[in-house]
Amino acid sequence: MNKSKQLFTHISSDGELQINLREIDVPKPKAHEIVVKMEASPINPSDMWPMFGPADLSKATLSDDKSTLSAPVHKGMLPRIKSRLDQTLPIGNEGAGVVVAAGESEQAQALIGKTVAVLTGACYSQFCCVPVQACIVHHDDTTSHAAASSFVNPLTALGMVETMRMEGHTALVHTAAASSLGIMLNKICIAEDVQLVNIVRKQEQVDLLTKLGAKYVVNSSSDSFKKDLYKAIEATGATLAFDAIGGGEIASDILTAMEAVGSKDATGFNTYGSLDNKQVYVYGGLDFSPTVLNRAFGMTWSISGWLLMRFLGKLDAPKVAALHKRVADEINTTFAIDSTEVLTFEQVLTPEIAIKYNAKSTGGKYILNPNKG
Repeated sequence: MNKSKQLFTHISSDGELQINLREIDVPKPKAHEIVVKMEASPINPSDMWPMFGPADLSKATLSDDKSTLSAPVHKGMLPRIKSRLDQTLPIGNEGAGVVVAAGESEQAQALIGKTVAVLTGACYSQFCCVPVQACIVHHDDTTSHAAASSFVNPLTALGMVETMRMEGHTALVHTAAASSLGIMLNKICIAEDVQLVNIVRKQEQVDLLTKLGAKYVVNSSSDSFKKDLYKAIEATGATLAFDAIGGGEIASDILTAMEAVGSKDATGFNTYGSLDNKQVYVYGGLDFSPTVLNRAFGMTWSISGWLLMRFLGKLDAPKVAALHKRVADEINTTFAIDSTEVLTFEQVLTPEIAIKYNAKSTGGKYILNPNKG
């Protein structure tokens, strides 16, 4: 356990991406730290930009010793990522494994042998040394595979519902709603009787969510999308949306539908639109094109970014602990993941496989087991 293999990313100022597998020393844990033997780390959409940036994976190559994936980055994109150029950075937001060593504190020692989920930003590694505060401790019968996605998707889904309540809204709209996160959000909303409008882009995604029990699912590729969206927002009264797409006109379409519902009974001269605040939070970037707003939604609206860690920073410690406990209690039900493939380091670095997991397709959940193979 003195050494650990770990993945790092590097983009040079002359436009080359390299994902390297390196051997590093495993640090001795301090009093409040533990060492986790990592057995499952999901490859989430939120990992893709730190990992690859704007590299062209269709031109990626693998070194002869199979330790380095290289790919070109278009020179015109380099100014966009200036802050990270010529730096070697760890990758892998979250993962899970078994505690194999611990510092001297009683809290750390109590975790030896336990399955824990960790959030470090450096989880694509055989061993991770982390503070006990960065862990969710799972029940004894929970596997590392089941616990792998304990932070990013579960806490984001829970955070969306909490944000709705904290800001005085009563229903939600969610885009890219057939994702793993979207499925979790549906389960939460169904269990808590929260009205949720799901926006997807394929009929099979409509079918998937409808089978799950979702009541309002609209297809953005349908000719009747805007009418269907209006009807769903009218039925739910949703005035808050979380958008994973970012680019294009989807945020504008949502705000326009909310305004149409809010103003449908207006009489007289309605210069400034409905009084209810209409809020869209962009929390993802599946589409990096510009966000286009066609101003047809009055003057009481807002569009801004939403980040999980900044949201959690607004909560007190007991509330965060309660959210962690819920994730641990429901990891095999509400927050269960359905991964399509468990990968080794070598497979993660294989260009053909990298193109597949970078596609961020529905049902395409990939997990790295750093100690497999």
